[in-house]
Amino acid sequence: QLRLVESGGGLVQPGGSLRLSCAASGSAFDYYVIGWFRHAPGKEREGVSCISRSGGSANYEDSVKGRFTISRDNAKKTVHPQMDSLQPEDTGVYFCAADRACPRDISTMTFLFGSWGQGTQVTISS
Repeated sequence: QLRLVESGGGLVQPGGSLRLSCAASGSAFDYYVIGWFRHAPGKEREGVSCISRSGGSANYEDSVKGRFTISRDNAKKTVHPQMDSLQPEDTGVYFCAADRACPRDISTMTFLFGSWGQGTQVTISS
């Protein structure tokens, strides 16, 4: 299994941007898809985005479409969500997780049996 470590979170004003990172250690990184989840205060954890093994395709939860772009570098074993036009409702702890396949519907993504990082806090506030 992979070990995943997120970074790049912080406090940003509404309309701002952040670029998160998910760094992996372990073998066969390109065997796994990488999903991103967020856990907002008072809400259940939700899937945000998922990128394919090659990085050639990704899908997004409706509220972040057009604002978030996810990429991966298999040589460096990293995944980077670029988050633009951030809004207060984007606040939460962001996690990356590895599993075998991205779901067609991001809202059904759970990765319950996958490898998870410890999360990074993203706060959008003026």
